[in-house]
Amino acid sequence: MPPTRVPFRAFAAFLCAAAIFQAAALAQNPAPQSPLLPENSVTRVSEHVYAILGFPNIGIVVGSRATLVVDTGMGRRNGALVAREAAKLGKHPLLYLTTTHFHPEHAAGEPGFPLETILIRPAVQQEEMEQRGSEFIEMFRGRSALNRELLQDVKLRRPDVIFDREVKLDLGGATARLFWLGAAHTRGDELIFVEEDRTLLSGDIVQKNLVPGMPNADSSPKSWLAILDQIEPLQPRFIVPDHGQLGDGSLIAKQRTFMLDLQSRALELKRQGKSIEEAAAAVTNELKAKYPEYTNINSVANVVRRVYAEAP
Repeated sequence: MPPTRVPFRAFAAFLCAAAIFQAAALAQNPAPQSPLLPENSVTRVSEHVYAILGFPNIGIVVGSRATLVVDTGMGRRNGALVAREAAKLGKHPLLYLTTTHFHPEHAAGEPGFPLETILIRPAVQQEEMEQRGSEFIEMFRGRSALNRELLQDVKLRRPDVIFDREVKLDLGGATARLFWLGAAHTRGDELIFVEEDRTLLSGDIVQKNLVPGMPNADSSPKSWLAILDQIEPLQPRFIVPDHGQLGDGSLIAKQRTFMLDLQSRALELKRQGKSIEEAAAAVTNELKAKYPEYTNINSVANVVRRVYAEAP
C-alpha cells in the first residue's frame, strides 16, 4: 500500500497500557565488529529499552501493546534474528521498525522482519535510500564474502509511514519520540527518545570515544553541533549509540567538546593557509595525544575536510 505522509505535529496515538520492569545497569563493553549479530544476547538498558550489542547496536523498545525495533543489522539473516529477539521480549505482536539512517547495516535487514511489521522512516532518509541505497548495498557487498552472502538479493520496500520532522508512538507505558533535526553523519539521521525512561537511541550522532563519522559531503559539522545543542535539554539518563559502548547523558557534552576542539583547530589552520592535508595531519596528531581513548582517531581527516568545506 502507499505510504502515509504525516505532517510535523500530527500522528495518530497508538494503543496504550503499562508494562513494569526493573531498571538495569548499562553494559560498557565495546561492540564487536562482525557483521553477524549475536543471538540470545540482549542487554537491558532501562525499564522499557533493550539493546543487542553488535554491528550495529540494535535498540528494542517494549511496551504493553507494541514493540519498536531501531535498526536491523545487515541483510535478511540479521533482520530475522532481531525480529526473533523482539518477539521474545514483546508483550504484544504489534511490531514497529525504524532506521537511524540508510546505510546497509542499519536498514538492509528489513526483509528479515515479518511482513506485517510497520516500517517508519523520516522523509529525508527515505529520499537518501531511494537515491543511494542500492549504491551503498553494492559497496558493502564488495567488502567481504560474508557481506556478499548477507546482502544477497536484498530488496527494500517503501515505509508504511513517512514523516517530515517528528512522530510519537505510544507503545503502552512507553512513548517513543522519533525525530529528525538535520544532517550529521548522513542527511537523514533519525534519533529516538523514550520519554518515560529518558533513554536516547542516538544513531551515529552521539557515540562514546569515537570520532564522528563524516564520510562524504552529505555530512555536516555545523549541523551536527546544532543537533547536539538541541538534544542536550532532553537530559537523557541512558544513551544507546549505533556503534561502540553504551553510555549516559554526559556523552553529549563530551561529543560536543571533542568536535569543537577539532573544528576550532581546523579553522585556525585554514586561516593560516594550511592545506587540507597539512591540517588533517596536524589535527590528527594533536587529538591523538589529547584524546588517547578514541579508537578511530584516523577518521579525524574526514572531519577536517568537512570543516574546510563549510568554512567561509
